[in-house]
Amino acid sequence: MLRSIIIWLVSGSLIVFWVPVVAIRRLFDRDPALYNTGLWFRRLGVALAKVNPSWRLRIAGGDLPDPRRPYVFVCNHQSLADIPLVSNLPWEMKWLAKEELFRLPVLGWMMKWSGDIPVDRGNARSGALALQKARKYLQQKCSVFVFPEGTRTKDGRVHEFTDGAFHLAIKSKTPIIPIVIDGTFAAIQKASWKFGKPSDILLKLLPPVDTSGLTIADLPSLKSAVRGAIIRQIAEWRRVQPEAIDGIDAETRSA
Repeated sequence: MLRSIIIWLVSGSLIVFWVPVVAIRRLFDRDPALYNTGLWFRRLGVALAKVNPSWRLRIAGGDLPDPRRPYVFVCNHQSLADIPLVSNLPWEMKWLAKEELFRLPVLGWMMKWSGDIPVDRGNARSGALALQKARKYLQQKCSVFVFPEGTRTKDGRVHEFTDGAFHLAIKSKTPIIPIVIDGTFAAIQKASWKFGKPSDILLKLLPPVDTSGLTIADLPSLKSAVRGAIIRQIAEWRRVQPEAIDGIDAETRSA
């Protein structure tokens, strides 16, 4: 408990310190995609990872020849720790995030200044507007990031993906890059403020998935293929069968 309190105090101080950094970047950023402002905001995640002794991040496949070539990145979602840890990737992505986060003081301000995209998950119009804004960022040569599960897992498995990211990728003819993260579920569990024991956290970029020849009719198979690739990678890391990672299969078996 004491370790968690100290980490939160140090992390909170870092977040407050970062506000003028992002504000100044925003003031002088003339890029229509606010690329440099967003990039400096993500560097907060790098700093948070460094001051947290509970997180030992290992990144594989994290190189992009051209960081301004746009992709739609999708990632499984295990805990709050995913956000700062994925931000350790060395390029800018505009994040689709639930609208409530943008109302928070300090963090919410920086998300707005950086051009991240709010989504009201209970409002279909909000979702459509978010995808429209995301498509504009792709046209401005800035990638977009989505947690297609929509919320953090409650059991460490990968649950059902929503359609939004895949609809965006197909309509904009933009490749998808799956990101796989594992180890953060135990790092800080949902509904808990305590950090787990120090552990390795694995983050890997899988090969891009081409969408140039696809139509909306291909969305279910595209979504299934990307989700399956993420599940298989986690299963390989944990040395279990993919069925043990598939939250949909688990719900079906328990029904």
